[in-house]
Amino acid sequence: MRRAGLALAAAMALAACSSGPARVEPAPLAPPATKIATQLAWTAKVGETQSPLTLAVAGGRVFVASTSGTVAALDAATGGDVWRMNVGGTLSAGVGSDGETAAVITRENQLVAIQQGRELWRVRLPASSFTAPLVAGKRVFVLTADRSVYAFDGANGARLWTQSRPGEPLVLKQGGVLLAVGDTLVAGLSARLTGLDPLNGTVRWQTPVATSRGTNEVERLVDLVGSVSREGNSVCARAFGAAVGCVDAAAGQTVWSKTAEGTQGIHGDERIVVGSESDGRVLAWLRASGDRAWDVSRFKYRNLTAPLVLGRVVVVGDSNGFVHVLSTEDGSDMARLSTDGSGIAGAPVVAGQNVVVQTRQGAVYAWRAP
Repeated sequence: MRRAGLALAAAMALAACSSGPARVEPAPLAPPATKIATQLAWTAKVGETQSPLTLAVAGGRVFVASTSGTVAALDAATGGDVWRMNVGGTLSAGVGSDGETAAVITRENQLVAIQQGRELWRVRLPASSFTAPLVAGKRVFVLTADRSVYAFDGANGARLWTQSRPGEPLVLKQGGVLLAVGDTLVAGLSARLTGLDPLNGTVRWQTPVATSRGTNEVERLVDLVGSVSREGNSVCARAFGAAVGCVDAAAGQTVWSKTAEGTQGIHGDERIVVGSESDGRVLAWLRASGDRAWDVSRFKYRNLTAPLVLGRVVVVGDSNGFVHVLSTEDGSDMARLSTDGSGIAGAPVVAGQNVVVQTRQGAVYAWRAP
């Protein structure tokens, strides 16, 4: 029964899927806790978001985007526009930025680089991508849905190298894993975290977060999905519907992997790693060992986002537009924040002194960090 449910969840995220399950009513919420003071710092508007588009934070700015192609750099302290432009196409992936150059990907497989609100260059990708580009070291890195990684020159868009895997029959229409760890580019390729040389794309190491199981292609789908939790050389990630695990990126070895049924990314700090399961439970694992730290089930079927772990709190959004603030110690309620009710579109992020979320109607909210 568990694998059948995950197969249905996977089908919802597959590019070829056109239907989903009947809606399950979310668990009712208790009256909001008021254990910490919260203050709305600013709001902004960017445009509707049909699918999660990753927010980027760099150089004192929050980079946001709408599905219709609007991209904006907002001042992290005030929410005011630093610049705003439209790339002239529907977006399939969120924004990546190093604070100077921003990059997005359209549904027409166009990778577009932006500086100071003006298009710097654009190139056509050989395949679709649902993962925000990584802008680092004067390069733009892209992970496509066919599990290939590309590197482009940040100044002119020239392709520098490609690392490809043998084709697999199914792909997730969901953001994957792509980040820098020291001088290594780390990408999620199927169920493995892979360390690449960012200069030439050669593989430095590979190690599994999960193993493929099941009797059909959907049940065996175990792609890694963002966001991830990085603390030094410890990188923890989720394999879609299968597991959560942590890897030592210096040694290129898996430290632990635990069965988990969620489909959204995870986050953590030096002590714990937190993720939301497909049924709405929020789980925390000890980062060092993978042992369970705590488990809360009061958010059943609220379609939770990936969480943000910040100091003593865990921040997670839901599909009704609430932002829940939990204790990192035991998952107890600390506060509840309201938005426009359209649903939180992706994982919360921290920008300076603020926690920032974007709703599906395109509103951006920032609260003073607890």
